[in-house]
Amino acid sequence: MTAADDRTPTEADVCIVGAGPAGAFTAYSLARRGHDVVVLEAGERLSSEDHHRRMEMWLRPNFERDAFWRNGERDGYTSTGDINARLNETRVKAVGGTSLHWDANTPRLHKEDFEMNTRYGVAQDWPISYDDLQPYYVRAEREMGVSGADDNPHGPPRKEPYPLTAFEPSYSDSLFAEACEELGITMASQPKAINSEEYDDRSECVGYGVCNACPSGAKYSAEVHVRKAESAGARIVDQVQALSVEHDRTGDYVESVVYATPNGRQYRQEADHFVIACGGIETTRLLLLSDSDVYPDGLANSSGAVGRYLMDHPSVRTTGTLEEPTRQSNVGWVSSRSDQFYAHEETGPGSYHLTFSNTAKSTSGGAQFRHPPTSPSRFLDIVRNPTPDALAELATDPLNEMQLGDALELPTTSGPPYPLSIRGAGEMLPRPDNRVTLDYSKTDNHGRPVPSINLSDGAHAQETMEHCLEIQKSILTELGAEITDVKTLSGRGMSTHHMGTTRMGTDPAESVVNEECRTHDLANLWIASSSVFTTAGANNPTLTIAALALKTADHIDEEL
Repeated sequence: MTAADDRTPTEADVCIVGAGPAGAFTAYSLARRGHDVVVLEAGERLSSEDHHRRMEMWLRPNFERDAFWRNGERDGYTSTGDINARLNETRVKAVGGTSLHWDANTPRLHKEDFEMNTRYGVAQDWPISYDDLQPYYVRAEREMGVSGADDNPHGPPRKEPYPLTAFEPSYSDSLFAEACEELGITMASQPKAINSEEYDDRSECVGYGVCNACPSGAKYSAEVHVRKAESAGARIVDQVQALSVEHDRTGDYVESVVYATPNGRQYRQEADHFVIACGGIETTRLLLLSDSDVYPDGLANSSGAVGRYLMDHPSVRTTGTLEEPTRQSNVGWVSSRSDQFYAHEETGPGSYHLTFSNTAKSTSGGAQFRHPPTSPSRFLDIVRNPTPDALAELATDPLNEMQLGDALELPTTSGPPYPLSIRGAGEMLPRPDNRVTLDYSKTDNHGRPVPSINLSDGAHAQETMEHCLEIQKSILTELGAEITDVKTLSGRGMSTHHMGTTRMGTDPAESVVNEECRTHDLANLWIASSSVFTTAGANNPTLTIAALALKTADHIDEEL
């Protein structure tokens, strides 16, 4: 048996359940300070060959987005709300978690998101402020290698520059910018956890255009901090399913995590402190499955709030066409956004942000770029502004191999007309009936009930996103586009952002964790996850997850 195959317990100061961004950041932050850390992960560890195989699948025509993350039978669940939970389409079960296929958007939450009740009389305030979290945002951006620019007049305040410079706006961004300027709408660069230059022993972006299966390492994934944690002495145990969390006789302390190995054997991992970092759904499920005489409604659930206040980010999109080429490239990511409608001074439609499409795929042979030319930065220049002379240069580069079909085409969609679109994502207020429970009529391969998801948008989200659609329409109309499709909230599926099911607060009767992300009920049980979000805001949660994980690790270190 090799060390990698040994899944028996070892001595540990800290046991972490989950090896996504939250678990990886927590593990590294504690291991580098000399603490013995064990991380239990239900998914497998992917090899470089696995990543390249997924890249090749992405390049195939008519592939189903993210289908390559759903090999074999996945986890069971039920969905009872208006919104289809579609969990196996939005999560990756592997070391690194869903950061293996995320879009690497890393905006911060805004100051207003932490003060929703004080400012607007809705929801609840976080027990921490933006200013409390700001130094951890800085640390998280440095650790992830975020590319960005302080060019957002409506963004949250910054005290430190981004570690990497922002990517230049695309040609299609410039088209949107002209229309937005006429309407008085500001655009700014989109912060990305993608290297705009070599950073932290990782390549700069080389423009493969398969960002959800990035083969170069330019896009951050939690695998980066898994490796760093291991280098600092942490032990990562993959393919082990946490079954329950056991506490002492009084219910004041956690004693162990019970987990199962692939061969069906069960073990108990003991430690001084325990961190649950399984995301907004599985964190709740594990706590509910860990009921006892002391906690009949689930571990750490004396408040009854475990599983409640589930939130995601509702999104809408408006698509139109232009007669002129839009030159949307295969680079694969959005580079511009607008926070014009994020913060507001009065009650009414909630916050949302806009992003502008830049990812249309080429046609007539595909022109899929398989390997970068000698200069990655030059390659990006060519792909984002593909003039005939530039494409001729690319075609004659001996180090570049392409899958071209019959001829080299401009990497844009066929036309005229040429399509382009605007997407908006907004806030959902926390409501107790939006929740995760257990479905005892359906069990997993260990005989445990599966999670049941009940989620609906509510009037606030509906009003917010209707306003967003009006703004999208005004921009495309100003641009001179013919609107061809409008995607509303009707019949939508759940987003990849699962937040709020073990929320943070000062009152143990209404929340699950305190401002340190320590559970109110158990002194050595902590939660590192978007599940602790008190409100969701309208921005992608991963950077905030990382910042909170770093903050939580600091508090655990103080206890150790």
